Amino acid sequence: MSPSRAKDIATAQRQRGFWLRTLHQWHWISAAASLAGMLLFAITGITLNHAGSIEASPQVERKAATLPPKVLAALGTREAGEAPLPARVEDWLDAQLRLDLRGRPGEWSPEEVYVSLPTPGADAWLSIDRATGEVEYERTDRGWIAYFNDLHKGRNSGTAWRWFIDVFAVACVLFCITGLLLLQMYARQRRSTWPWVGLGIVLPVLLALLFIH
Repeated sequence: MSPSRAKDIATAQRQRGFWLRTLHQWHWISAAASLAGMLLFAITGITLNHAGSIEASPQVERKAATLPPKVLAALGTREAGEAPLPARVEDWLDAQLRLDLRGRPGEWSPEEVYVSLPTPGADAWLSIDRATGEVEYERTDRGWIAYFNDLHKGRNSGTAWRWFIDVFAVACVLFCITGLLLLQMYARQRRSTWPWVGLGIVLPVLLALLFIH
């Protein structure tokens, strides 16, 4: 073997070693970053797929009160649109009913103010009668399985959780891409690599074409 040929082989081996180390590092980092989220989304994928078979016993909580005249007057004259409750009304509801409504938009009409208060795994609402000051609050808790299912869907989960889902999705994409590149680099030693990859692609496509109409 000529010296130039040997040098080319050594250079190629060094490059291969560099890329293998880099891919292994990023594959490991993305796996570590997405591990907890991947387990959560995998498990809740099963519970969502069988949601109709999982029995739930919703727990309903109701509260009632009446706004004092001075607090009721703080609602003002707004009769339409969406806007948060006045700070004085929010403070009174927080003190009397333990409800934190700060920043929650209400639907205003001449008869009432209605505030929707959904959270993961639960639905809630509050209504204020503008004539009498009567306050009605109801919360329906559908249980912890519904809570995690809603987190899976990003339903009523807030901005921070939506950002988490985006970051988690990027980590999963990185995990898959580095895994695919590692498969390509090791494919010569493992001849079953591409048949398994092909099966993973073809099987869901066939199921969709044959059984989903």
